Amino acid sequence: MTSQATSSPVVRYLAVTFDCPDPAALAHFYSEALSVPVTVSTDDFVLIGREGSPGLGFYRLDDYRAPTWPDSSVQKQAHLELGVDDLDAAQARLIALGAAVADVQPLPQRRRILLDPAGHPFCITL
Repeated sequence: MTSQATSSPVVRYLAVTFDCPDPAALAHFYSEALSVPVTVSTDDFVLIGREGSPGLGFYRLDDYRAPTWPDSSVQKQAHLELGVDDLDAAQARLIALGAAVADVQPLPQRRRILLDPAGHPFCITL
C-alpha cells in the first residue's frame, strides 16, 4: 500500500481577540505596555502587533461585562501571561498606563495579577 502525500491547508495563528467596551482605549493600553504598534483600526475593532507576528485584537461588545475574577459570577474568559525582568518596575509602569492590582495575589514574589482597563486579569511573571 502506498501513501500519497496530500497538501494540508496552511493555518496560522493570527491573534487573540478580547471583547471590551472601547477597543481603541484597550488597544492603546496594550500597545504601550508591549511596545507594539496598532496595525488595524476601525470603530469596532483594533489589532496591535508586529508585521508577520501574532497580535492582540480588541473587539467592541456593547453589552460587555468585565470579569469578576476571582469571583466566578462573570468568568475571566482568558488572560495573558507576560514575562518581565523586574516585577516592581513592570507593575509600576503598567499601573501608570491604566492597569489595577487585583485583590488576590497567590504568589506575589514570582507573579503579580493585574487588571487591564477593561477588567481582564493578566499576569506579569518573572
